[in-house]
Amino acid sequence: MKIFSIAAFGFFVVSITAVAAPAPKPPKSTPQLIEKGTAAYKANCEVCHGPAGDGMGPAGQALNPKPRNFTEPFKAGKKPEQVFKTISEGLPNTAMVGFAQIPEEDRWGLVYYVLSFDKAAAKKKK
Repeated sequence: MKIFSIAAFGFFVVSITAVAAPAPKPPKSTPQLIEKGTAAYKANCEVCHGPAGDGMGPAGQALNPKPRNFTEPFKAGKKPEQVFKTISEGLPNTAMVGFAQIPEEDRWGLVYYVLSFDKAAAKKKK
């Protein structure tokens, strides 16, 4: 009986630790990192979010809610750490699943590539 209690307590502590882990520190954006992000986007994201990041990908048309339009303000935060968390874990109550299987460096590249859609949209408005 005591062994079971200790094992259950150990699981509880591990679970809390995993959830409370801080977000990784973003690496510096480099052309090489953005190149990896571009490739990861084309392979994993473009089908829903579209080549222009406007949420108009062919698979995204059937989704409700529609995929994120990266040229509009970000709902879950646009700090690199927040975008990384969304890419890694997904967003509840949406079709956006987590992509933790993508190597971490490529996910950081995705962060900077996705954020570039917002910057490009801002330049067009000026």
